[in-house]
Amino acid sequence: MNSPGGTKPTPVKGNLPQKLAYARHFLPAYARQRLIRRLPSGKIHLIIAVADHFEPAIIPGDGFARAPYAVQECRLERWCREYPKVIEGWRDNDGRPLIHTYFYPAEQYNHGIIARLANHCHAGWGEIEIHLHHGTPLPDTAANTLQTLISFRDALAFEHGALGCADSDPRPRFAFVHGNFALANSAGGFDCGVDEEMQILAEAGCFADLTFPSSPFHPSQPAKINSLYECGRPLREPAAHRYGPDLARGRTPQFPLMVQGPLMMSFHIGPSHPAWIENGSFTPNNPPSVLRLQLWKQAMISVQDRTDWLFIKLHCHGMDPNQEDCVMGASFQRFLRSLVEGAEGRGEILHFVSAREMVNVILAACDGKEGNPGDYRDYFFKPWKRSTTCVAVGDTSSATDG
Repeated sequence: MNSPGGTKPTPVKGNLPQKLAYARHFLPAYARQRLIRRLPSGKIHLIIAVADHFEPAIIPGDGFARAPYAVQECRLERWCREYPKVIEGWRDNDGRPLIHTYFYPAEQYNHGIIARLANHCHAGWGEIEIHLHHGTPLPDTAANTLQTLISFRDALAFEHGALGCADSDPRPRFAFVHGNFALANSAGGFDCGVDEEMQILAEAGCFADLTFPSSPFHPSQPAKINSLYECGRPLREPAAHRYGPDLARGRTPQFPLMVQGPLMMSFHIGPSHPAWIENGSFTPNNPPSVLRLQLWKQAMISVQDRTDWLFIKLHCHGMDPNQEDCVMGASFQRFLRSLVEGAEGRGEILHFVSAREMVNVILAACDGKEGNPGDYRDYFFKPWKRSTTCVAVGDTSSATDG
């Protein structure tokens, strides 16, 4: 498939008034949330996941180019060697380090690279999930999208022991990130082309999408923000995820879930922190910080009636050589130290999780579970390698979630 990668939503045609029109879509929801959402008193649990759009072949500034295999191998070897050193000394309240969930692009599958990454993950430093760039320069088809997802899903599970599995369903199950942000053709025909993509994801075994937020100035950005929710329209319809009911305690949700990261506006004006739009992304110009942490908390992303469990989905591009400082270097290390050392003083109980584990904690909250959310990391979807029910099965791509 001839599709691009990149570190931000692909530019789309449109002048400034059109882009401002996109931004207006989310403003009513943002204003309403700022009026009614308040952090609860007392201790709060922060369930933090880092969704890494992990592309060892990335060439910054050129989404169609691919780095040679030797370069990819060198980048990955260094990451697997150095990142554990950075995080191993800073643990959450459950004794867990800040791992990454490596959303690896299906269209760039390389057995040797994935095998090395899988070894890193099996050693306890992360988990692999599915990333997909498609629909550029030409729209993709539903059949090709389904086949691409199933082939990559099965390679990850059966050859590399990655992904997850539910006791009630022997298929490999996965979390997903749309590489071009245009999930279910939500960018008006750009960078996807598959209206029924949410249905295809459900058929292939996707339990949650972690694509958003993208950008307020991009047509893919839903008006629904800072939320955990179900798709509100039939999954075969384009952009079925734009609206939907919030996840709530006492109601069993239907997959795939929509798990959003924070989308906030900061008006903290200063020489080192000008006003900005906060979307949970680690970038060289806006590395993670405790100041940003306050915005992530204020987004109040939670299951209804369980607001003392806050879900903070962040994202980065760990393999982009231009972003090393904000994902592993001095800026990141200062943040991690401040995050862990200052948690008690801020009234926070930290839980570092993978995307799969975050969804499990979300499901436990929906089921009304109490106590330590860290106890529910394997609540519903188990790791493939450790599950007794995840076995090599035939193609079950026609199965759906109800």
